[in-house]
Amino acid sequence: MSLAAIWSGNFHQIRNSLGSNCCFKLFRLHTEFIPGKVLDAGRCNPRSFTTRSEGRNWKSQGSKSSSINLKLHDGTVGSSTNINTSQSQLHEFKAIQCYDLQEKIADNKVIIDRPATILVFDIETTGFSRRDGRIIEFALRDLIGGKNSTFQTLVNPEKVVLNTDVHGISSCMVNRPDVPRFRELVPILLQYVRSRQMAGKPVLWVAHNGRRFDVPFVINEFQRCSEDVPADWLFVDTLPLARQLVKPDGSKLTSLSLKALREHYDIPLVGPAHRAMQDVTTLCYVLQRITFDLKLTVPELMDRAFPASNVNKVPP
Repeated sequence: MSLAAIWSGNFHQIRNSLGSNCCFKLFRLHTEFIPGKVLDAGRCNPRSFTTRSEGRNWKSQGSKSSSINLKLHDGTVGSSTNINTSQSQLHEFKAIQCYDLQEKIADNKVIIDRPATILVFDIETTGFSRRDGRIIEFALRDLIGGKNSTFQTLVNPEKVVLNTDVHGISSCMVNRPDVPRFRELVPILLQYVRSRQMAGKPVLWVAHNGRRFDVPFVINEFQRCSEDVPADWLFVDTLPLARQLVKPDGSKLTSLSLKALREHYDIPLVGPAHRAMQDVTTLCYVLQRITFDLKLTVPELMDRAFPASNVNKVPP
């Protein structure tokens, strides 16, 4: 996991440096979809699909890769994992310093009070039009970290990809029977998020320029599946936060793109830009730095969040 827990009090106060990372990549699944009806995970055919999972422990400098076979049945996901460890694939990340995490101790156990599950996410699409464009890649990181803290998949848009030059994703990469369509992805995504969500607490989704781009795309894809975005999913756009930043000389930033913010904070680029998981990793670092500079607490960040139902209608 590229960022450790960010909780209890100040959002910019983080304790652990980089911990474990698990990349959950979907490649094939089979579900039953009934046009005009709500897509329910419980109605999906209990067929198998294969994913690839990768985990890294930066402290031990080890690398693990695993093949996971999952079955969706009655709304639950079961898995059997075969893990092979390799020391040859090592990556170095800059550690993030963390301070004064508030803890509670009960029955000899450390309990951290977390007001929400915070997921940093990014998508790649076939274009900028929310009306006609489709999602072709989806990635997220749960900031609590731990096993299976990342989720990443290509998505079959069932249409030609004309903007390969932007993200490097071609039609032949996604228009395949072994790449899930979004309606097949929905029950898996919902189940995954539920497995990370704390009882009675909302899920806070964080994206850069999310209000005008990522969130409308996600809403439209859910609507195509006759599915509502869960009411306890809230969204935070980091673009308005970036507008409050100033340089050491007191001037505003000339650009607020994710690339400009990465360069402003001297964050190294990990992997190719404009791929969903790489941009998620960058945004995790940027989010930590922005919330530190602006001294935002988790409640203050949640006050800036909005539900899917409050997303303004914007030109396609």
